Amino acid sequence: MNYLRKVGAWVAPPPQKSDDGRDQWPSRAAFLLAAMGGCAGQGNLLRYPSVLYNNYGLQWFVPYLLAVFLIAIPALILEVSIGQAYRGGTVIAFNNVNKRLKGVGMGPVIVSFIVVQYFTVNLAWIMNYFRWSFTSPLPWKNRIEDGTKPRFYWNDVLKVGNVTAGSLAPDGNSVAAFQGYPAKAVLGETVGWSIFIWFLIWVSIFRGVGLTGRVVYFTMGLPVVTTIIFVGRALSLPNASEGVALVWKTWRSDQLASGTVWQTAVGQVFFSTGIGFGYFTSYASYNQKHSNAVMDAILICGSNVLFENFAAFAVFGVVGYLRRWPEDGVRLGAFVVGFLTLPEAVLQMPGANFWAVLLFFTLVVLGFSSAFVMLDVVVTLICDSGLVKASRPVVVTVLTVISFLMCIPYCTEFGYHLLDGIDRWVNNVALIFVVWSEVSSATTVYRWKDITDQTGLPAFIVYNVGFFGGQLFGISLAHGIGNPGAGAGAGFGFWAVCSLVAIFIARTPDASAPSFWSRNAFACKFWFLAFYSGNQLRRDLNVIVGQGKNWKIPPFLPILLRYLSGPVLAIIFSFAFPEFHKLRYDPMMIAGFILSILTIIVILAGCVMPRYYDAFIPVKRRAEGTELTVAMETKGELAGRPIGDMVNAEGGLVRRSLSDNENVDEKGMK
Repeated sequence: MNYLRKVGAWVAPPPQKSDDGRDQWPSRAAFLLAAMGGCAGQGNLLRYPSVLYNNYGLQWFVPYLLAVFLIAIPALILEVSIGQAYRGGTVIAFNNVNKRLKGVGMGPVIVSFIVVQYFTVNLAWIMNYFRWSFTSPLPWKNRIEDGTKPRFYWNDVLKVGNVTAGSLAPDGNSVAAFQGYPAKAVLGETVGWSIFIWFLIWVSIFRGVGLTGRVVYFTMGLPVVTTIIFVGRALSLPNASEGVALVWKTWRSDQLASGTVWQTAVGQVFFSTGIGFGYFTSYASYNQKHSNAVMDAILICGSNVLFENFAAFAVFGVVGYLRRWPEDGVRLGAFVVGFLTLPEAVLQMPGANFWAVLLFFTLVVLGFSSAFVMLDVVVTLICDSGLVKASRPVVVTVLTVISFLMCIPYCTEFGYHLLDGIDRWVNNVALIFVVWSEVSSATTVYRWKDITDQTGLPAFIVYNVGFFGGQLFGISLAHGIGNPGAGAGAGFGFWAVCSLVAIFIARTPDASAPSFWSRNAFACKFWFLAFYSGNQLRRDLNVIVGQGKNWKIPPFLPILLRYLSGPVLAIIFSFAFPEFHKLRYDPMMIAGFILSILTIIVILAGCVMPRYYDAFIPVKRRAEGTELTVAMETKGELAGRPIGDMVNAEGGLVRRSLSDNENVDEKGMK
């Protein structure tokens, strides 16, 4: 018995503990691999090639790379930093930013819980391929394509039932007929494989980061090797270069005028990197408190971008070989292109069965590494909150069973259509709103009382009515009159007028702004209203995550988050509503849209009624974030020591404590 216990402890070791008693990753590499595993998955090998196929051409990389550098990386730095500094999941972390942001913290939890339901069913479909991979000859030979659908995938794996087409009235103002899904049978094999996938997820997380830290070495190592092999084989096929040229040598500038491509690019970046799903904040909370959060965030996001674009060569090499060119006006589903091309790549390799087994095993490994991190977000919320007295293994077990039951509707003959509807709107509505709320709120209300103490509450309110109202007014006008330029001008003008009014009615601050903004009272007022909150969040976080040789959160990051990332996300978010208006005859699209709107309501309700979310925060931690603060001073305690003892930790205004009655300014003080 003792021997079995030793074996069990080695296979599933209890997690290490940090100085504050919180579970801790066994190493920094384990955290990075777990975070990268959350990124690298079906979003890279299946979804990204499908999205790229639907938006082929070099112009795709304009919105894609802008989304990476201007939104994803800054937002990821924020998510990792607050999780690591505030030692908790998203709800606890955002409660530390401001007590009214608990709803913002709930948003990523809901998104993860919704997505993981259908994510596991897609893995079950892959397991169908895995089973068939042991059959010779491979059953999808000569059955890859059937019009615009992959024949074997559609008929033998998904077993999609008949659909009665719906439509809008000729004037587009009403629904002529709703789309019908008469085939409703539950698919036994899909259910069975779903049970298997949920069992793998349960095994991976039931003991916490101690076990997960071991699992991720396998879930990340194998996929990298097999992806390199498949890319090499795909590029060696006849005509592969034409498929590659479809993306990397084609330029379609007219596509950049479409809101859909921008919306799709941001949605894909969020889906594949995991921004807005909450697991970066949860996993970072198990880091050492003073780890290099900024470097980690850039490594995670950069590796994901490189991996998915490298893996895309495998798909487009086969696209060229098959001469399967995109058709204007025909949009293939989120995962269809991957299932058109990767099975074909296997058929072209010597020992096709071996490579088929390896391919689909790799896809399963990649997929479930993404799935268990999403479920772990919910587990972290429940275990941290003390909402239930059960142990982590019990919480994981109950959540796994509930999640499996909730995924059964996807295991039906209409399951693919339900997945497509939920996936589209969760990504294009809920997920984008979650990230918008994170970047906008954290840089607006953090230590807001410092701002009102310096400028007065009326000025603070007027300025932010202008900032958020300008976005709403400008976007509404642009859609209403069909003129984006006029909408942008009106929105900017509204913000500018409100800013001038706010500066005029604001009190002259007692504290000095940074040197450039201290030249006159008007500039000082504007700095406090426009930049203080985000800048102070940066400085306070740098005291914790930017110590020593750690990379510091740069001064421009909060400005980027609030004044670029936020408005851009608001614009992209608005594109979803005209798109839904054209698809409102489809019940599956309606279901996905309703789920997304309910997620938004939960976020907004937390701002209005924050006390109802206190149940998700331990009693002893509910007062965090409400400490008394002094404008332009970092918060007063860190790990039991005065912050002043950590000279230059945040590279800004830090004082070194010499005695109870004496302080001297260090380098960097005004």
